[in-house]
Amino acid sequence: MNFLLRLSEEVGKATLLALQAVYFLLRKPPKVRHFVSQFTYIAAETSLVVVVTSLFTGGVIALQTYSTFHRFNAEYLIGAVVALSMGRELGPVLTSLMVVARVGSAMTASIGTMRITQQIDALEVMAVNPVRYLVTPRLFATTVGVPLLTVLSNVSGILGGWLVATKLFRVNEYLYWQKMIDLTEFYDIVGGLYKAFVFGFIIATVSCYFGYYTSGGTEGVGRATTNSVVTSSMLILISDYFLTAIIF
Repeated sequence: MNFLLRLSEEVGKATLLALQAVYFLLRKPPKVRHFVSQFTYIAAETSLVVVVTSLFTGGVIALQTYSTFHRFNAEYLIGAVVALSMGRELGPVLTSLMVVARVGSAMTASIGTMRITQQIDALEVMAVNPVRYLVTPRLFATTVGVPLLTVLSNVSGILGGWLVATKLFRVNEYLYWQKMIDLTEFYDIVGGLYKAFVFGFIIATVSCYFGYYTSGGTEGVGRATTNSVVTSSMLILISDYFLTAIIF
Protein backbone atom coordinates (compact mmCIF):
# COMPACT_ATOMS: atom_id res chain seq x y z
CA MET A 1 0.00 0.00 0.00
CA ASN A 2 2.82 2.40 0.90
CA PHE A 3 4.53 1.52 -2.38
CA LEU A 4 1.42 2.41 -4.39
CA LEU A 5 1.03 5.70 -2.54
CA ARG A 6 4.67 6.55 -3.12
CA LEU A 7 4.39 5.58 -6.79
CA SER A 8 1.27 7.73 -7.24
CA GLU A 9 3.05 10.67 -5.62
CA GLU A 10 6.11 10.30 -7.86
CA VAL A 11 4.01 9.99 -11.02
CA GLY A 12 1.96 13.03 -10.02
CA LYS A 13 5.05 15.17 -9.40
CA ALA A 14 6.61 14.12 -12.70
CA THR A 15 3.37 14.86 -14.57
CA LEU A 16 3.07 18.32 -13.01
CA LEU A 17 6.69 19.07 -13.88
CA ALA A 18 6.10 18.06 -17.52
CA LEU A 19 2.89 20.09 -17.73
CA GLN A 20 4.64 23.17 -16.35
CA ALA A 21 7.43 22.76 -18.91
CA VAL A 22 4.90 22.48 -21.75
CA TYR A 23 3.04 25.54 -20.44
CA PHE A 24 6.18 27.67 -20.47
CA LEU A 25 7.04 26.36 -23.94
CA LEU A 26 3.70 27.60 -25.29
CA ARG A 27 3.21 30.77 -23.26
CA LYS A 28 6.61 32.03 -22.08
CA PRO A 29 9.35 30.23 -24.00
CA PRO A 30 12.98 30.76 -22.92
CA LYS A 31 15.52 32.44 -25.19
CA VAL A 32 16.34 30.69 -28.46
CA ARG A 33 19.97 30.17 -27.49
CA HIS A 34 18.89 27.87 -24.65
CA PHE A 35 17.01 25.67 -27.10
CA VAL A 36 19.89 25.68 -29.57
CA SER A 37 22.38 24.72 -26.87
CA GLN A 38 20.31 21.77 -25.68
CA PHE A 39 19.40 20.65 -29.19
CA THR A 40 23.06 20.69 -30.22
CA TYR A 41 24.04 18.49 -27.29
CA ILE A 42 21.09 16.11 -27.52
CA ALA A 43 20.83 15.67 -31.30
CA ALA A 44 23.99 16.79 -33.09
CA GLU A 45 26.54 15.42 -30.64
CA THR A 46 24.70 12.10 -30.27
CA SER A 47 24.45 11.44 -34.01
CA LEU A 48 27.77 9.57 -34.29
CA VAL A 49 26.77 7.10 -31.55
CA VAL A 50 23.43 6.48 -33.27
CA VAL A 51 25.01 6.04 -36.71
CA VAL A 52 27.58 3.48 -35.55
CA THR A 53 25.05 1.52 -33.47
CA SER A 54 22.45 1.42 -36.26
CA LEU A 55 24.97 0.61 -38.98
CA PHE A 56 26.03 -2.57 -37.21
CA THR A 57 22.45 -3.37 -36.20
CA GLY A 58 21.38 -3.36 -39.85
CA GLY A 59 24.38 -5.51 -40.67
CA VAL A 60 23.47 -8.02 -37.96
CA ILE A 61 19.87 -8.27 -39.26
CA ALA A 62 21.19 -9.06 -42.75
CA LEU A 63 23.71 -11.51 -41.33
CA GLN A 64 21.08 -13.37 -39.31
CA THR A 65 18.40 -13.52 -42.00
CA TYR A 66 20.60 -14.45 -44.97
CA SER A 67 20.98 -18.14 -44.07
CA THR A 68 17.20 -18.60 -43.72
CA PHE A 69 16.31 -16.73 -46.91
CA HIS A 70 19.07 -18.50 -48.82
CA ARG A 71 17.31 -21.84 -48.28
CA PHE A 72 14.32 -20.54 -50.24
CA ASN A 73 16.29 -18.46 -52.77
CA ALA A 74 14.72 -15.31 -51.28
CA GLU A 75 17.86 -13.37 -50.39
CA TYR A 76 16.47 -10.32 -52.20
CA LEU A 77 13.96 -9.87 -49.33
CA ILE A 78 16.72 -8.91 -46.88
CA GLY A 79 16.36 -5.24 -47.78
CA ALA A 80 12.67 -5.23 -46.91
CA VAL A 81 13.30 -7.03 -43.62
CA VAL A 82 16.01 -4.57 -42.62
CA ALA A 83 13.88 -1.55 -43.54
CA LEU A 84 10.79 -2.83 -41.72
CA SER A 85 12.78 -3.86 -38.64
CA MET A 86 14.58 -0.52 -38.39
CA GLY A 87 11.60 1.66 -39.29
CA ARG A 88 9.02 0.03 -37.07
CA GLU A 89 11.00 -1.12 -34.06
CA LEU A 90 14.77 -1.06 -33.80
CA GLY A 91 15.30 2.49 -35.08
CA PRO A 92 13.22 4.32 -32.47
CA VAL A 93 13.99 1.92 -29.61
CA LEU A 94 17.76 1.73 -30.08
CA THR A 95 18.00 5.47 -30.68
CA SER A 96 16.03 6.20 -27.52
CA LEU A 97 18.17 3.85 -25.43
CA MET A 98 21.33 5.51 -26.77
CA VAL A 99 19.90 8.93 -25.89
CA VAL A 100 19.04 7.69 -22.39
CA ALA A 101 22.56 6.37 -21.87
CA ARG A 102 24.35 9.44 -23.18
CA VAL A 103 21.99 12.38 -22.69
CA GLY A 104 19.42 11.32 -20.08
CA SER A 105 22.06 10.46 -17.50
CA ALA A 106 23.94 13.72 -18.10
CA MET A 107 20.68 15.67 -17.93
CA THR A 108 19.82 14.21 -14.53
CA ALA A 109 23.33 14.69 -13.17
CA SER A 110 23.48 18.30 -14.37
CA ILE A 111 20.15 19.36 -12.85
CA GLY A 112 20.77 17.25 -9.74
CA THR A 113 24.11 18.94 -9.15
CA MET A 114 22.43 22.34 -9.46
CA ARG A 115 19.88 21.22 -6.88
CA ILE A 116 22.36 20.06 -4.22
CA THR A 117 24.64 23.09 -4.76
CA GLN A 118 21.58 25.37 -4.30
CA GLN A 119 21.86 26.90 -7.77
CA ILE A 120 18.16 26.19 -8.37
CA ASP A 121 17.35 28.03 -5.13
CA ALA A 122 19.48 30.94 -6.38
CA LEU A 123 17.44 31.05 -9.61
CA GLU A 124 14.24 31.30 -7.59
CA VAL A 125 15.72 34.13 -5.49
CA MET A 126 16.52 36.00 -8.72
CA ALA A 127 12.88 35.53 -9.84
CA VAL A 128 13.88 33.08 -12.59
CA ASN A 129 11.53 30.10 -12.84
CA PRO A 130 13.81 27.01 -12.78
CA VAL A 131 11.31 24.86 -14.70
CA ARG A 132 11.16 27.39 -17.53
CA TYR A 133 14.94 27.87 -17.52
CA LEU A 134 16.10 24.26 -17.05
CA VAL A 135 13.33 21.83 -17.99
CA THR A 136 11.51 23.45 -20.93
CA PRO A 137 14.52 23.67 -23.32
CA ARG A 138 15.53 20.09 -22.52
CA LEU A 139 11.99 18.78 -22.98
CA PHE A 140 11.61 20.46 -26.37
CA ALA A 141 15.08 19.51 -27.62
CA THR A 142 14.71 15.85 -26.64
CA THR A 143 11.16 15.47 -27.97
CA VAL A 144 12.20 16.90 -31.34
CA GLY A 145 15.73 15.49 -31.41
CA VAL A 146 14.91 11.80 -30.89
CA PRO A 147 12.69 11.53 -34.03
CA LEU A 148 15.39 13.23 -36.10
CA LEU A 149 18.00 10.84 -34.73
CA THR A 150 15.62 7.98 -35.53
CA VAL A 151 15.57 9.02 -39.21
CA LEU A 152 19.38 8.93 -39.14
CA SER A 153 19.23 5.54 -37.44
CA ASN A 154 16.91 4.11 -40.10
CA VAL A 155 19.15 5.28 -42.93
CA SER A 156 22.27 3.92 -41.22
CA GLY A 157 20.62 0.55 -40.52
CA ILE A 158 19.49 0.16 -44.13
CA LEU A 159 22.99 1.02 -45.36
CA GLY A 160 24.48 -1.51 -42.92
CA GLY A 161 22.16 -4.21 -44.23
CA TRP A 162 23.00 -3.22 -47.81
CA LEU A 163 26.74 -3.51 -47.17
CA VAL A 164 26.46 -6.99 -45.65
CA ALA A 165 23.87 -8.33 -48.12
CA THR A 166 25.35 -7.02 -51.37
CA LYS A 167 29.06 -6.83 -50.63
CA LEU A 168 29.50 -9.85 -48.36
CA PHE A 169 26.82 -12.25 -49.63
CA ARG A 170 26.63 -10.92 -53.22
CA VAL A 171 22.86 -10.39 -53.16
CA ASN A 172 21.55 -8.66 -56.28
CA GLU A 173 21.77 -4.95 -55.51
CA TYR A 174 18.83 -3.94 -57.68
CA LEU A 175 16.51 -6.50 -56.06
CA TYR A 176 17.67 -5.45 -52.58
CA TRP A 177 16.46 -1.88 -53.12
CA GLN A 178 13.46 -2.72 -55.29
CA LYS A 179 11.92 -5.24 -52.88
CA MET A 180 12.54 -2.87 -50.01
CA ILE A 181 10.61 -0.16 -51.87
CA ASP A 182 7.81 -2.57 -52.84
CA LEU A 183 7.24 -4.05 -49.37
CA THR A 184 7.94 -1.08 -47.12
CA GLU A 185 5.10 1.40 -46.75
CA PHE A 186 5.47 5.04 -45.78
CA TYR A 187 3.41 4.46 -42.65
CA ASP A 188 5.94 1.89 -41.42
CA ILE A 189 8.49 4.68 -41.14
CA VAL A 190 6.06 7.31 -39.85
CA GLY A 191 4.77 4.92 -37.17
CA GLY A 192 8.31 4.56 -35.87
CA LEU A 193 8.67 8.35 -35.74
CA TYR A 194 5.48 8.57 -33.67
CA LYS A 195 7.12 6.20 -31.21
CA ALA A 196 10.31 8.25 -31.17
CA PHE A 197 8.34 11.40 -30.38
CA VAL A 198 6.76 9.74 -27.33
CA PHE A 199 10.07 8.20 -26.26
CA GLY A 200 11.77 11.61 -26.42
CA PHE A 201 9.08 13.11 -24.20
CA ILE A 202 9.47 10.24 -21.71
CA ILE A 203 13.27 10.58 -21.59
CA ALA A 204 13.18 14.32 -20.95
CA THR A 205 10.40 14.11 -18.36
CA VAL A 206 11.99 11.29 -16.35
CA SER A 207 15.54 12.67 -16.55
CA CYS A 208 14.53 16.20 -15.53
CA TYR A 209 12.25 14.90 -12.78
CA PHE A 210 14.93 12.83 -11.06
CA GLY A 211 17.42 15.67 -11.40
CA TYR A 212 15.01 18.36 -10.20
CA TYR A 213 14.06 16.46 -7.05
CA THR A 214 17.53 15.18 -6.18
CA SER A 215 18.42 15.06 -2.50
CA GLY A 216 21.15 13.55 -0.37
CA GLY A 217 24.27 15.33 -1.58
CA THR A 218 26.69 13.91 -4.13
CA GLU A 219 25.60 10.37 -3.32
CA GLY A 220 22.05 11.42 -4.13
CA VAL A 221 23.12 12.66 -7.56
CA GLY A 222 24.57 9.25 -8.39
CA ARG A 223 21.46 7.50 -7.12
CA ALA A 224 19.17 9.84 -9.06
CA THR A 225 21.16 9.31 -12.26
CA THR A 226 20.97 5.53 -11.91
CA ASN A 227 17.24 5.62 -11.19
CA SER A 228 16.70 7.94 -14.15
CA VAL A 229 18.45 5.65 -16.64
CA VAL A 230 16.73 2.51 -15.36
CA THR A 231 13.27 4.10 -15.22
CA SER A 232 13.57 5.71 -18.66
CA SER A 233 14.75 2.45 -20.26
CA MET A 234 11.93 0.46 -18.67
CA LEU A 235 9.27 3.00 -19.67
CA ILE A 236 10.55 3.05 -23.25
CA LEU A 237 10.29 -0.73 -23.56
CA ILE A 238 6.90 -0.87 -21.81
CA SER A 239 5.39 1.96 -23.83
CA ASP A 240 6.85 0.45 -27.00
CA TYR A 241 4.54 -2.54 -26.63
CA PHE A 242 1.41 -0.41 -26.26
CA LEU A 243 2.42 2.01 -29.01
CA THR A 244 3.07 -0.91 -31.37
CA ALA A 245 -0.35 -2.37 -30.58
CA ILE A 246 -2.03 1.00 -31.24
CA ILE A 247 -0.07 2.19 -34.29
CA PHE A 248 0.41 -1.04 -36.22
